[in-house]
Amino acid sequence: MYELKFDEKTCETCPTSDCLVKCQYIDIDKDTAKTEIKKMISGEDSFVLHECVTCYACEEYCQRGNHPFYLITDLQEKKGVLPMPKPLKTQFINIPVPTRRDIIQFYGAEEPVISLCIFPQYIKLFSEEKFFQDLSIIIGRYFFCQLMYLHSGNPSLIRERLPGIIENITQHGFKEVIFFHDECYSTLTSYADAYDIEVPFKPIHFYDYLYTKLEREKKKIHPLEVKVAFQRNCSARLTPDIEHFVDDIFNIIGVERVERKYDRENSLCCGGVIRGHQRYDRFVDIQTRNVEDMVNAGVDYCVFQCPACFDFLSEKVLKNRIKPIMMHDLCLLALQGSDK
Repeated sequence: MYELKFDEKTCETCPTSDCLVKCQYIDIDKDTAKTEIKKMISGEDSFVLHECVTCYACEEYCQRGNHPFYLITDLQEKKGVLPMPKPLKTQFINIPVPTRRDIIQFYGAEEPVISLCIFPQYIKLFSEEKFFQDLSIIIGRYFFCQLMYLHSGNPSLIRERLPGIIENITQHGFKEVIFFHDECYSTLTSYADAYDIEVPFKPIHFYDYLYTKLEREKKKIHPLEVKVAFQRNCSARLTPDIEHFVDDIFNIIGVERVERKYDRENSLCCGGVIRGHQRYDRFVDIQTRNVEDMVNAGVDYCVFQCPACFDFLSEKVLKNRIKPIMMHDLCLLALQGSDK
């Protein structure tokens, strides 16, 4: 029903093929990249489909407004390329099915409203912390964006379920919704636009809200004066225009985002897989290189926005005497005058 907006001619005439050439997980030169891109445009198999780690980065690397990553994931599904074992994949598909039998949880009813996706561990913070007292909260599978299926070779499930998720939000009359997770925001901006899925409300990124609030409370901020590494999660690749808010927030709370090899456009993904995955060793190597880069940069904190990234990397950074922390918690430390 929903077809990908993809300009084949624009892609074929691209002089750099940066979407693949810049990939940090596939070693590929420009000529080979052009050959493989043509194959995929024609619906043919390509080694790219099998080597892709679904980090989303090629969406950001493409400077011509096309959607190479969505093309890759759609073909992975058509060709039966499975980034995860079938038992895990089945569980992955069934757990977050949104149904009307779910309990729809509201904390407050007025805008501004924030969607906490399926992360109940943050309900207490956002419902009780004074800094966030202006927010109403929606949470649960009923509002879950489904974008994670780009990781499992099932992107058609996103298009099957997303219109219903959008309707679940729309029917409550919200004109604007703040999204805590990059994944949700990117779904309702980048992904929905790529497939012409209508979104009748305005998605607001959590960083936008957070920075605006910090500006209002600027006089209460105690600069932290620490060095940080930022773990840029995969879905942030879909909306790089939001990236400036990271620097804006760090500046206002007085932290230094240390220059390092694997940051910004060169970021590595969190390597979020579990034992038994066919690519487990490969992702362990990605995590090792990423954490070593943080150690070499001499940072005090590793800052996360994605709860999944936090779960997969926090123990590893902590073992290297780097404190893992979520972005909102770092901001609250500055507001509370933490001793670091």
